[in-house]
Amino acid sequence: MSETLRRLFVAIDAPPAVGKSLATLASPVAGFKWSRPETLHLTLRFLGDTPAADVDPLRTRLRMIGCRSFVLTIGGVGAFPQRGIPQVVWAGLEHAHPHLHQLRKRVDDTILAAGLSPDMRSFHPHFTIARCGGARPGAVRDFLHKHSGYKGPSFRVDRFHLFESRLTAAGAEHKTVETFSLAAG
Repeated sequence: MSETLRRLFVAIDAPPAVGKSLATLASPVAGFKWSRPETLHLTLRFLGDTPAADVDPLRTRLRMIGCRSFVLTIGGVGAFPQRGIPQVVWAGLEHAHPHLHQLRKRVDDTILAAGLSPDMRSFHPHFTIARCGGARPGAVRDFLHKHSGYKGPSFRVDRFHLFESRLTAAGAEHKTVETFSLAAG
């Protein structure tokens, strides 16, 4: 009998005002598949396929993370990978508040203490606004140039979430497993 796996990640969701602002960047570009505003999030750590038996112990540990709320400001756009054919277009942050990095470190420590192995890619805080694997590189470059001065709203981060992701033909569907509050800043 095979073990049930759940595809998990820990993230900060985009408040409605952020989603609305980021949606203004969506324009008809051949090969771009725009993210729906309600699915926008800033991933703190991707866990990937996680044994179902490990989810509740992880949730218990995530509840114990102590961190103050903080403010982030959206600003700038870019693409991944930086070299080669772009696959993702993103909106970044003007300044990554030190508490964001503190929260990320505490999430990592919690995941490792739970005996799980997170995806250990370097942290580049961003909101994925489009998948662009089918676009010609010139279209991505033109989009990035056109929106190079993009400045979005500021927002208070007062919680983070454990999400489960299911891949479907229409794209990824995210379901909140649990929400974790941060202390008032």
